[in-house]
Amino acid sequence: MNIKENIDFLTFMKLDIRLGEIIEAERVEKSNKLLRLVFDFGNFKRQILAGIGTKYNPEDLLNKQLPVIVNLEPRKLMGLESQGMILAIGENEVEALLFPSEKIENGSNIH
Repeated sequence: MNIKENIDFLTFMKLDIRLGEIIEAERVEKSNKLLRLVFDFGNFKRQILAGIGTKYNPEDLLNKQLPVIVNLEPRKLMGLESQGMILAIGENEVEALLFPSEKIENGSNIH
């Protein structure tokens, strides 16, 4: 198991993790791994780039809900801006996405 540097409780509490629904999903041109996902969080939308394209097809992700860290600084990847990060299970490769077992209101806070 790879344990990264510990953070304190107050640092963790600064993360804004919300449940969002994927309303657009497509492969990023010239990348077999990167997907561009647009999430609806109820009162706002975000574009997230995720390196899950070798395991998941964009069309299979439409209308699925995932937890997303929404208060990260935007980051440029392949000329596109990613405005957050999905939460998934895996060390080096994504093994599984964290889909809720039932539909929950978009934008709900994860804690």
